[in-house]
Amino acid sequence: MTLWNGSYPFYPGANVCFPFDTSRAVIVTIFLTVLVTFIIILPGIRGRGRLFLFLRLVLGLFVGAVILTVQFTRDWESGWVQANTSYKSFSRVWVNADIGLHIGLAGLNVTLRGNPVRQINETIDYNEHFPWSFGEDYDRSYSEGLHKGLPSPILYVAEKFSTQSPCAVHGQYRIAGHYASLTLWLAFCTWLLSNLLFSMSILLYGGRMLLLTAALILFSLLFFTARNTPKCPIQFGPVSLRTAYGESFWLTLATGLLCLFLGLGILILNAVQPQKLKLLFSLDKSSEGEAWDKPCPPAEPGCSAQDVLMVPLGQLCQVTVTKL
Repeated sequence: MTLWNGSYPFYPGANVCFPFDTSRAVIVTIFLTVLVTFIIILPGIRGRGRLFLFLRLVLGLFVGAVILTVQFTRDWESGWVQANTSYKSFSRVWVNADIGLHIGLAGLNVTLRGNPVRQINETIDYNEHFPWSFGEDYDRSYSEGLHKGLPSPILYVAEKFSTQSPCAVHGQYRIAGHYASLTLWLAFCTWLLSNLLFSMSILLYGGRMLLLTAALILFSLLFFTARNTPKCPIQFGPVSLRTAYGESFWLTLATGLLCLFLGLGILILNAVQPQKLKLLFSLDKSSEGEAWDKPCPPAEPGCSAQDVLMVPLGQLCQVTVTKL
């Protein structure tokens, strides 16, 4: 086996993923566009209703954006390790690299980054994705990685999650990811319904739907963590690659608790102080309605339409003038 341009012939070079997740970028762009649009029209709202509307808008968009974004993130569980490891099959060349494992609902990513990046006349910077979502075949993706000649550390980590691996973790992670994803889609639907009910001023049922959203989000976390198979050891010499719950997991947990507290707060206010709840949703018209409820003095029979004066709208009632 001979070298060609400084690398073995069945290693065409690093296959680096796109610098950022396009799905996440699209979701964030859409929600930011909606937020900016509402901020533009916000000055047209008078009084304290402007502040309450802005808070409701920010919280609602935040919850919706998180529910959608975590569907496509790949850091529900992640871990890093720095190790000296063999770089290629059939080669005694060793490199020092950072190896990362990032597990999402639809698959996993294995990262290999040289330390330094430039070693043995090559750029060691890989980020390979192996999907297990519906319509995807994890074993086929792993076989394609073998045919492409991916570096040995990536293939070693990916092999631990294959269906043929004695670790038997593939089915656990795949089923857990499917159920968690399905539950989050249901949570997104209930979030839409809660916003629709709030916009129709049906606050009680909107609060209940928000509680259902919180329950579905928390159930998605339960599905993701419900695995009875022990973690498979991923050993690189004297060090091992260990994973822990990542940013997406904790962000989802925080969002679920936020929906839970908001839903409970709405139900409690509706039962204890409904007027304050109406004030939060800009439905308290008592100050304006008092003028309409005031009894107006009856007009004298002798007065005509020309004798009637109109007063300001805040004191909307007819006033008669006596002829001198």
